[in-house]
Amino acid sequence: MTTPSSLLGQPISRVDGPLKVTGQAKYAGEFNVPGLTYGHVLSSTIARGHIKKIDTSAALALPGVLHVFTHENRPGTAWFDRNYKDEDAPAGSPFRPLDGADIVYSGQPIALVVAETFELARHAASLIRVEYKTKEHETDLAEQRHKAHSPAPGKGGYEPPPKPRGNPDKAFKSAPIQVDAEYSTPVEHHNPMETHVSTVVYEDDGTLSIYDKIQGVQNSYDYVSRVFKLDKEQVRVRSPFVGGAFGSGLRPQYQLFLAVMAARELKRSVRVTLTRQQMFTFGHRPETHQHVALGAAPDGTLLSVIHETLSETSRFEDYCEVVVNWSGLLYQCDNVRLDYKVAPVDQYTPIDMRAPGAVLGVYALECAMDELAYKAGVDPLELRFKNYAERDQNQDKPFSSKELKACYYQGAERFGWGKRSPAPRSMREGKQLIGWGVATGIWEAMQQQAAAKAVLSIDGTLTVSSATADIGTGTYTVMTQIAAETLGLPLDKVTFKLGDSSLPKSPIEGGSWTVSSVGTAVKEVCEKVREQVFAFARKVHHSPLAKAELDEVTFSGGHIRLKSDASRAVSLTEAMRHAGVLHVEEQAMGLPNPKQMQYTRASHSAVFAEVKVDEELGVVKVTRVVSAIAGGRVLNPKTARSQIIGGIVWGIGMALEEETLLDQKLGRFMNHDLAEYHVPVNADVHDIDVIFVDEEDTIVNPLGAKGLGEIGIVGVAAAIANAIFHATGKRVRDLPITIDKLL
Repeated sequence: MTTPSSLLGQPISRVDGPLKVTGQAKYAGEFNVPGLTYGHVLSSTIARGHIKKIDTSAALALPGVLHVFTHENRPGTAWFDRNYKDEDAPAGSPFRPLDGADIVYSGQPIALVVAETFELARHAASLIRVEYKTKEHETDLAEQRHKAHSPAPGKGGYEPPPKPRGNPDKAFKSAPIQVDAEYSTPVEHHNPMETHVSTVVYEDDGTLSIYDKIQGVQNSYDYVSRVFKLDKEQVRVRSPFVGGAFGSGLRPQYQLFLAVMAARELKRSVRVTLTRQQMFTFGHRPETHQHVALGAAPDGTLLSVIHETLSETSRFEDYCEVVVNWSGLLYQCDNVRLDYKVAPVDQYTPIDMRAPGAVLGVYALECAMDELAYKAGVDPLELRFKNYAERDQNQDKPFSSKELKACYYQGAERFGWGKRSPAPRSMREGKQLIGWGVATGIWEAMQQQAAAKAVLSIDGTLTVSSATADIGTGTYTVMTQIAAETLGLPLDKVTFKLGDSSLPKSPIEGGSWTVSSVGTAVKEVCEKVREQVFAFARKVHHSPLAKAELDEVTFSGGHIRLKSDASRAVSLTEAMRHAGVLHVEEQAMGLPNPKQMQYTRASHSAVFAEVKVDEELGVVKVTRVVSAIAGGRVLNPKTARSQIIGGIVWGIGMALEEETLLDQKLGRFMNHDLAEYHVPVNADVHDIDVIFVDEEDTIVNPLGAKGLGEIGIVGVAAAIANAIFHATGKRVRDLPITIDKLL
C-alpha cells in the first residue's frame, strides 16, 4: 500500500505514460467521426500589399472539393476587436483570418479549401491562382529602430521596466572597469512534434464539439463563442493531450477560426491541420537587439547597470516581454537604468516561447557579467557572489525564499569548477579547446486563480478535475499525486481529468504556474472532501474518531486514522455508507494569498557548461552541463528532472543552432521546415546533470512549489557562450554561435 507521506516528493512515473506508449492517447487531429471533411490553408506569398484577384475555379472543379473560402465569401463574424481578444492577447487589434484583401505578413492565410480528403484539399489549394498588388514591406528590425516605442499595456503579466534608480550614466562613466556591449538574439520558432490542428465535429443538433491543439481549452472556448456569437452551450472544446507547445498553444491559432467557420457554413465536421511549413506563419520568439553597459569597481563590485532592448512586434498588435527587468533584480546595484522598446514590422505578432523575456534578457546580462569578470580579473563565479542581491531592489521587497547561493555552491562542486584554469585557451585535449562557463538563471514564481472539482465515490475511487492542460510537463501525474496524498488514497484509486472546457475554470497552461495554481485548487478541494468525510466518520456507530478533531487524524490507505493510534480507524467507504451517501462532491477555488504581494517570488538556478571546440574546424560540442535549481518544493523529481533536461537541450539549441532566417527582400522566413531549421538531436546532447537544491517557501502557495517549466532554459545559452569564450578567447555576442562566427 502506498502511504500518503511517500507520494509528494517521490519520482512517480507518469500516470498517462501507458496511454502514450501504447498509442491510446488521442490528440486533436486523431478524433475521427463519420463524414469528416478536411481543410487546407493557402498562404500568401507576399509580405505586404493586397489581393487583386483570386481565382478558385480550378479548385472548385475537382470532384470532392466542397468549398473554397476566401475574403470574398467569408461568413460574417463578430465586429469589435474585444471579441477576438483571447486570454493571452497583447494590446492592439487581433488578426482576423480572411478578413479582407489586405496582406499584412508573408504566410498569411488567404484561402481555405475544404474537401473529402486531406490530399485532395491540398492539391486543390495548389490550383488557386492569386494576383497581388505589392507594397514595400519593412521586416528588418534594425532599420525600424527609429520607429520604436514603449509597449502599450495589455498583455497579461507584462511589467514595464522600473524607473531608473541612482545615477547610472554618471556612475558608468566614472567606473574604473567598464563593459559596454551589444548582444542580439534571432527569431526562433516553436517546432513541437504535433503541428497545430483543430477538429470541429458538427453534431446533429448543430452544436460544436471541438478538439483543439491548445494550452488552455477555455481560451479557445471563449474565443469561439465570442467571435461566432454562439451561446455557451453550443460549444465544447477538448484537448486531452498536447504534443508539445511551450507557448505556441497559448493563443488560439488561425486554424481554429477557419475550421469552425467551415463547419458552421457547411454543416459538416471539418479538420484543419497546419503543415510543418505553416507552423512558421504565426507567433515566434521575437528578435532582440540588446545594449548592456556594466560599470564596476576594481574588485568587480557593480557600480552601474544599464540594459536597453529593442524587440519586434507586428503592425496590428503591441507584443511585449519582460526582457530587461531581470537586470535590476539579479544583482545588487544602486545605479540602474532599464529600457525596453518595440518596433513594428511586417510580420505576425510574436508569441511567448519557453521563459519569454527572461531567456533573452538574462542571456545578455550573464554574458556581460562574464566579460566583466575577465576585465576585473575575478573568477566569474566569485563575481556573482560578490554582487549577490539579498533583496529585490526593483520593487524594494524581500524574496519569499532564495537559495541561489546553495545553487552556486552545489553546482560548482558537482561540476568541478575549482579545477578551472582561468585564462582563455588554457585548457585543451589534443586539438580540442576546452572551455567552462557559468551563468545564473531566474524565473518568476507565479500563482493564478484556478478551480477544481472532486468526487469521492462509495467504492473508494476519487475523480478530480480542472480545465487545465498537460503539454508533456506531467500535470496529470502531479495533480494525481496531490489528490491522492491529501485524501490518503493509492494512486490507482485517483483519476485526474483535464483539457475540457466544461471542467472547472483554469488559466492557460504557461508561465510555470500550473502546479502552483491548479495544484492549490486540487489540494483545497480535496481538503473540503476530507472535512465532509471526517464528519461522517465521527458519527459511525462506536466510532474511534467520535471525539477527535481533524488535526488529530491522518488519511492513509483509504482510512481515517488517529495519529496517536493508527490502528483506530474508520474507512472512507464505511463513513460514506453510514451517512447514506454514494458520493461526496466538492468544488474549490484556489486563490493567491494576499501576503504574496509583500514578496518577490522567483525560482533560481546556477548553470555550469563545458564545451569542446575543434581548434581547426570551429565545431562546438557541449559535453557537460550541470544545472542546480532552487524551485521550492519539488513534488515529483522524475517529471521535474525531465523538465530541466528539456530546458537545457532547448538552451543548447538557442546557443548553437536555432535561428529562423528572414529574406529581407521577400519579407519571408526561408528555413521553414525541420530540414533547415536546426534543433539539437541526440548527437548534440551529452552529459546533463540536474541538482534540486532544498528550498522551503511557505509564501508562494500552500504546496511550496515554485514551478520548473521555464527555469530550466534560463541561463543555459549564456553559460555555453561564456564557455566558448573561455575555450577560444573569442567573444561572440550574436546568437546562435555558429562555426562561421568562430572561424
